Amino acid sequence: MLFAFSIAPATTDAPDGSVSAAVADAVRVVRDSGLPHELTSMFTTIEGEWEEVMPVIKGACDTVAAHSDRVSLVIKADLRPGRRGELTGKVNRVEELLDE
Repeated sequence: MLFAFSIAPATTDAPDGSVSAAVADAVRVVRDSGLPHELTSMFTTIEGEWEEVMPVIKGACDTVAAHSDRVSLVIKADLRPGRRGELTGKVNRVEELLDE
């Protein structure tokens, strides 16, 4: 299953309004999980089963909460239990069709 999520603090002390430090801390939690993942400019996508992924997302939220007492979380999921390799597999199938 794929879970695309975005976590950000609602407030920041950075003079330029940047939330990059909080986001970097959240991404560290994802990387430390060992689950397949991909970071893009707007979302982090992580692959795994519910029981594997949800604690990672919660941990990332908890980490961001250390930066702000209010945290925003957006999640989009592709729920296909038992499938693996879809982080790249979905993209590869579309690319193959585009190459035809």
